[in-house]
Amino acid sequence: MPDLSFDRLSGIDPALIAAHMSDPRMAEHMPLLSGPWDIGAARSFVAAKEACWHRDGLGHWAFLADGAYCGWGGFQKEGEEWDFGLVLRPDRFGLGPAIARKALAFAQADPRIPRVTFLLPPSRRHLGALARLGARPEGEVEHSGARFLKFRLETA
Repeated sequence: MPDLSFDRLSGIDPALIAAHMSDPRMAEHMPLLSGPWDIGAARSFVAAKEACWHRDGLGHWAFLADGAYCGWGGFQKEGEEWDFGLVLRPDRFGLGPAIARKALAFAQADPRIPRVTFLLPPSRRHLGALARLGARPEGEVEHSGARFLKFRLETA
């Protein structure tokens, strides 16, 4: 297992993020992803995620495996809830459970995060990992014009 660490997205080369998000496999389970990204789109994305850090004191990280960028995600405040996202490069999908465990351990230790929500597109069929974490289904919701399955995990 590689050494996993989290860093701010602002420390990652925007070309790496643009290449990651332009991979056609990413759009399969990301209904809000539209078209390929360029470096400008990656920079705008990082600026928006940094704004969350400034507003809420927490936001999305870059996930690193042995120091190399393997994806992004983390906690973003949606209304009064903290939503958890995990978006890995396809060649790093297998690191998802370990990264999620590390991030959720962070949430359990942070008094600001008494619960976490997960929004998954209905195209996701394998939901056993969420059940093993203890997340419970809450039905369907609409977010930015797309339909998602919503799950909740109590962390406190």
